[in-house]
Amino acid sequence: MKIVGIAACTAGIAHTYMAREKLIKGAKARGHECRVETQGTIGTEYKLTEQEIAEADVVILAVDVKISGEERFKGKPVIRVGTAAVIKNAIGFIEKVEKAMENKG
Repeated sequence: MKIVGIAACTAGIAHTYMAREKLIKGAKARGHECRVETQGTIGTEYKLTEQEIAEADVVILAVDVKISGEERFKGKPVIRVGTAAVIKNAIGFIEKVEKAMENKG
């Protein structure tokens, strides 16, 4: 499965980057490709390309705040989660995403 996402926390510092790292590692551990954009205090980093979004099977928004550019994901399955849930148990969360995607298919 190809996963893209955005991580953004209230302060835009620690949890944003921790959630990004955990999502990527959790997805990889489950055999998936994953790219995560961050939106924090220093702006947008690791910006997703149109091609990455087009090829994605699912979009994960690990966010605690309003983000910009969400319209890019129109027509894609979008799963929202708080950063803390991803940081605590990324593999468990990815497993839930897998089940949700299986049920959609």
